[in-house]
Amino acid sequence: MNIVYTDVLVIGGGLAGLRAAIGAKRRGHDTIILSLVPPKRSHSVAAQGGMQSSLGNCIKGEGDNEDVHFEDTVRGSDWGADQQVARLFVNTAPKAVRELTAWGVPWNRVKRGDREVVINGQRVTITEKDEAHGLITARDFGGTKKWRTCYTSDGTGHAMLYVISDQAIASSIPVHERMEAIALIHDGSRCYGAIVRNLISGELLAYVAKATCIATGGFGRVYRVTTNAVINEGIGAAIALETGVATLGNMEAVQFHPTGIFPAGILVTEGCRGDGGLLLDVDRHRFMPDYEPEKKELASRDVVSRRMEQHIHAGKGVHSPYGDHLWLDITILGRAHVEKNLREVKDICNYFLGIDPAVDLVPVRPAQHYSMGGIRTDHTGQSRTLKGLFACGEAACWDMHGFNRLGGNSVAETVVAGMIVGEFLADFCDSMDSDIDISTALVREIWQRENGKIDALLNSTGTESGDALKARMQELMTAKVGIFRTGKELEEAVEELQSLLAKSRNIGLKTRVRGANPELVTAYRVQKMLKLALCVAYGALQRTESRGAHFREDYPQRNDKDWLKRTLATWNSDADTLPALAYEAIDVMRMELPPGWRGYGAKDYIDHPDTPTRMAEIEAIKANMHGADRFAIQMALMPYERLLPECFRGRNERLGESLP
Repeated sequence: MNIVYTDVLVIGGGLAGLRAAIGAKRRGHDTIILSLVPPKRSHSVAAQGGMQSSLGNCIKGEGDNEDVHFEDTVRGSDWGADQQVARLFVNTAPKAVRELTAWGVPWNRVKRGDREVVINGQRVTITEKDEAHGLITARDFGGTKKWRTCYTSDGTGHAMLYVISDQAIASSIPVHERMEAIALIHDGSRCYGAIVRNLISGELLAYVAKATCIATGGFGRVYRVTTNAVINEGIGAAIALETGVATLGNMEAVQFHPTGIFPAGILVTEGCRGDGGLLLDVDRHRFMPDYEPEKKELASRDVVSRRMEQHIHAGKGVHSPYGDHLWLDITILGRAHVEKNLREVKDICNYFLGIDPAVDLVPVRPAQHYSMGGIRTDHTGQSRTLKGLFACGEAACWDMHGFNRLGGNSVAETVVAGMIVGEFLADFCDSMDSDIDISTALVREIWQRENGKIDALLNSTGTESGDALKARMQELMTAKVGIFRTGKELEEAVEELQSLLAKSRNIGLKTRVRGANPELVTAYRVQKMLKLALCVAYGALQRTESRGAHFREDYPQRNDKDWLKRTLATWNSDADTLPALAYEAIDVMRMELPPGWRGYGAKDYIDHPDTPTRMAEIEAIKANMHGADRFAIQMALMPYERLLPECFRGRNERLGESLP
């Protein structure tokens, strides 16, 4: 058994993991990153449209600030977000954009004078201010009051990932590629690293660390139709779940992006609609204003996806050999705009559909895109139940997104959470709590357990196929745990997923080599993926309300009275076929923005009994502070700055809002 020692072990080489590693390393702590693929091939590279940050430079972003961004984020979450964490996020996002600028991200910039844009299907001329010339610009995105999404054409993730990866290289952070963490090393209360499999040689190693950070992204591949890369199977969240100690939060909160190209499901950015693109039906009718007359195509993602599916179910979809779809029309933007600001969309449509989106309509239908759920952490990114285990990015339920996230907020979260969690990783390593006092015997015991599982699969005479079980799980999740959910279908999904989990314990392999062996990889991963799928389906079955991306046709109301709480899932034993669920109440009396109407559809929800009281308190505070600036009022409503690492505290400068 080989043991590798380090101060900080980061599992995942995307934007969140790289930035967290940089933060810890710059504080003087030895840091190692594990990655399934070379970091520049991480799924972060696929982010297209941009990252949200309230810079307020362009004319359509004028007046934007942290308060507006915060309100958009909380409303977008359908009041499921941790509002203090949302405040940490919106305060740090402008700092993150400016840091990335200094590192070399070539953000699109404001150009003074008149320019033509498409708004609500019409070409209009807007005039950018002279003083904004050369500053970072922004585009419109769904669910926002201002144009806030900073971008580099439609290759934002690509630009960000290459820059941050180069910074990790400059910081001399080793990245161990083609390495997969398959179990966490822990003693029931403290995490000490991970058991890791070399995907090329098959060797199992033990990485022992003071602090372990999981940043492995989402679990989209538990669904058949997803915008996620093939590596996004949720194994980071699964190994945390399998400890029986760490909890996963809000796993039923799964987002579907409105515009996956049909039938492949590959993402085309929300920037298409933010820049003025339209959604059309079989009759070439623009239908979103019929459902959402105010926000139209730029309602929140969960709303647009539901409206699209609703329209298809009403018989307005375009028939094709692969099923029904709708059209995305960006021809209105013109070829010059498409080839400059949506060139990745153009390439995707060309390569995978054989069309030119500058002149052709793009077939689209909602596809699984993002998981709001993940490893439940506190504001520092540390697990609330397993000391020494941290998580950030999509793998975490840090909970700034609640039950639905805004477009552009997740790309921003990767670097913002990486910045913040990186500092707290370093703080933890600086404290006596980080002392490694685990015995080599316990490390060997966990290593032998995992080695035994691999041996059992290689020597199994089982009759089940891992690939067949995975395909059936994906089909089941897409069909019965999708955009629209019912108790009957969720019960059926849970029952069959339990059966599939039982069958996954009887997988047989045709290829019995320990080294590079995709069949073996599928066999041990599918068992973990099925546990995640059960957390999603079972959590959705138990949550008898609709909130954000979780929509129950049999319980269509948001019910703050009974369900303003987070779902917490644990997996107590390998023999179990269901997670144990508990709930974490969200305290209305500590909210800066109490629950209300999101701004979409009917004002049809059940109030929390504390909401009127808290709203009255807030109004009284504001009345008593008449004439105070927005910063003083905000801090009186919900203090948060003390929760930030000291290096990220302080105000953000904008045009018309200088630093004190």
